[in-house]
Amino acid sequence: MFAAAFVTLLATPIARAAAIKANALAEVRDRDVHDRPTPRWGGLAMFFGVAVGILLATKLPLMSSVFDANRSALGVLSAAAILVVLGLIDDKWPLDAPIKLTVQVFAAGVMALNGVVISWIPLGSIIVLDPTVGVFITVLLVLVTVNAVNFVDGLDGLAAGVVGIAAFSFFLYAYTLSVVEGYLRATLPTLLSALVVGAVIGFLPHNFYPARIFMGDTGSMMLGLILAAISIILIGQLDPAAIDSTAALPALLPVLLPVFVIVIPLADLLLAIFRRTKAGKNPFTPDKKHLHHLLLERGHSQGGAAMLMYATAAVFALPAVSVAFIPIWLSILSFLIGLGLLIGFLARRPRSKKFTPVGDLR
Repeated sequence: MFAAAFVTLLATPIARAAAIKANALAEVRDRDVHDRPTPRWGGLAMFFGVAVGILLATKLPLMSSVFDANRSALGVLSAAAILVVLGLIDDKWPLDAPIKLTVQVFAAGVMALNGVVISWIPLGSIIVLDPTVGVFITVLLVLVTVNAVNFVDGLDGLAAGVVGIAAFSFFLYAYTLSVVEGYLRATLPTLLSALVVGAVIGFLPHNFYPARIFMGDTGSMMLGLILAAISIILIGQLDPAAIDSTAALPALLPVLLPVFVIVIPLADLLLAIFRRTKAGKNPFTPDKKHLHHLLLERGHSQGGAAMLMYATAAVFALPAVSVAFIPIWLSILSFLIGLGLLIGFLARRPRSKKFTPVGDLR
C-alpha cells in the first residue's frame, strides 16, 4: 500500500506534464464544473503505483501464493492495462460509448480467461453457474462497476475518495478471510484492495479541490475494473462452506458487501440511466443531475460536496463490512446512527452562496 501511494504521489506530476504536452486536457465548456483547462491522465500514475505494488508483492515470500497458484493477478493487471490505454486515447480524443463498451467487454474477457470469473453464487446454498453464464455475469459486473465509477467522477477528488473507501472496506473483509481465517484464495483481493487504497492516497493530494489533475477515464475505468475483480473473487470464487466462519462471516455477506461498498457510484449510475431513458435520451448523454450536482445546488462547495459523498459511502460500506467483526445488531445500530447523522448534515443548507452547476465531465 505504501509503495503504491509513494509511486503514485511521485508519478502524478509526471503524468500531468505528459497530459499537458499531449494536450489531453479537460477544456472548460458551458456544461462543466471546473473553471480552467485541467490535464487528465492521472489514472496513468495510479496504474504505475498499482503495477509497482504488484511487482513488490512478487518478491515477498508471504505473498507468493497469489502468483504461484494461478494467473489471476496477471489477468487483472493485463485487463487494467487495456483500459488504461483506452482511457489515454479517450481522454485525448473522446470516443463513442459503443467503442468504449466493446473494449471494456474485451478487458473483462481477458480477466475471465485468466481465472477471474464468477463460478458460483453463494445464496445460502451454492448455486453453480454454467461457464458461459459465469462469463456473462462477470462481464456484466465489470461493465456496471467500471461505468459506475466513471459516472461518479464529476467533482475534484470525488471518485478517488469514494473508490478509496470502497477498497478499504473490501480490504477489511478480504484480510479477515485470508489472514484471520487462513483462506488463501482471498489473498489476491486483499492485495488488490490495499494497492487501490495506496494509489488513491498518493493521488488525492493532487486531485482534491482545487484539482491540478483529473484521473480521467484512464483512472476511473481502471479503478472500476479492479473493484469489479475484487468483487468477482469474493462473490463467485470463495466457497462459504469451506470457510470456518461461525457467526463472523454470514453466508450472504460476500453477495451483499459489493452492493453496499459501491452504493454511491451504483446509485448514481442507476439514477442516471433511469432519468435519461425516461426522457428518451441515450443513457450516456451527459447531464447536470448527478448526486453531487444536487449537493452543489444546495450551496455546498466542491470540497464540501465531496466530503459529504465520502461520508455517505462510509456510512453504507463500513457497517456492512463490520458484520465480519462484530454482532449484526451492533452493525445495524452503527449504520442507523451514521445514517441519521448523515441525513442531518444533508438536510442542513450551507450558509455559502448557492452554486448552480453547469454540468460535469461525463
